[in-house]
Amino acid sequence: MANHCYLPTNALLLKLIRKNPAIKIAFSISGILIDQLEEYAPEVLDSFRTLAQTGSVDFLTETYYHSLACLIPGKEFDFQIRKHQERIEKLFGVRSNVFRNTELIYSDHIGQRISDLGFKGVLSDGIDRIIGHDNPHHVFEHPEADLKLLLRNYRLSDDIAFRFSQKQSPLTANQYMTWLNDIPVDQNVITLALDYETFGEHHKKETGIFTFLENLLTALARKKDYRFLTPSEAVEILPEHKTLSVPSFISWADEERDLSAWLGNEMQRDAFDSLLKLETDIKSLHNKSLLNTWRSLQTSDHFYYMSTKKGNDGGVHFYFSPYPSPYEAFINYMNVLTDFSLQINISKSANRIGQNLTTRVATEKKAAVVI
Repeated sequence: MANHCYLPTNALLLKLIRKNPAIKIAFSISGILIDQLEEYAPEVLDSFRTLAQTGSVDFLTETYYHSLACLIPGKEFDFQIRKHQERIEKLFGVRSNVFRNTELIYSDHIGQRISDLGFKGVLSDGIDRIIGHDNPHHVFEHPEADLKLLLRNYRLSDDIAFRFSQKQSPLTANQYMTWLNDIPVDQNVITLALDYETFGEHHKKETGIFTFLENLLTALARKKDYRFLTPSEAVEILPEHKTLSVPSFISWADEERDLSAWLGNEMQRDAFDSLLKLETDIKSLHNKSLLNTWRSLQTSDHFYYMSTKKGNDGGVHFYFSPYPSPYEAFINYMNVLTDFSLQINISKSANRIGQNLTTRVATEKKAAVVI
């Protein structure tokens, strides 16, 4: 992935930003990816640092473990957000005031929580059932919290992410610019967001995806009708259009764009519930290694691989999964969870033995004083 996507795309973006300083982009990089890059491909982190130094790049905050922590009661969600924010600031010297939750999972309740943590904006998906007859090309406002919403244009984003090379001839920058130019001028913010692996991995270099990216960003930088803004700049500069209420969970995944990509069947819900049942025991141990493992098991991908959806959505799930079937993904996860539970019980027993020894020593010392 580093060789196919991260390194060549970062190099291209750096070249374009140096040539056209008006170009601005944002990344959302999970903590677990940072951990992997640090161990296996540190040169990728160096390339992100170089991009950060241009001043044209925003690094959004998300959950450290790219997890479903927003669904866990208590402060786990807050902890992972703060941990990610601190890691990003330490690595890249950037502290964004915009939050992007795992797979764009969002609701009014999540918006209130992240507003309470001090964020000024959130990235969400401009799905039709939420915006109704409106359009996503505005800055919206949370109905109660002091929080602005940037809504992704999922059609324009997916035209690149999923449909770039589906036809006989790949999408061109000229065609894409035609679509952008057709958007009325009073719709003043267009938010595009897609998997970074789109460039070089999902669409290989041979498809012309890098040429498309270069031509599109260059054309936008030269056209006076357009201006690049990072998400942090957008929520500071642009006025809100109107309030937008999102009472139930939405996401950018699958046709339903809800939580069903991760919790849509009994296997997924059983796996997630089994993980949550370990929280009290795992946090009582104060064991950093075990706690990190528990949090890594929250990563949304584990549950994504267990999806039994059919059709186009099923094909996307299968493309990303390393398992032959969702049932094998479930069995493997539950086997890991069973083994992990045994480790927790062993640690609990060791702690009890240690506490008993401490009590015994303290009692003997007290007796010696009395004697």
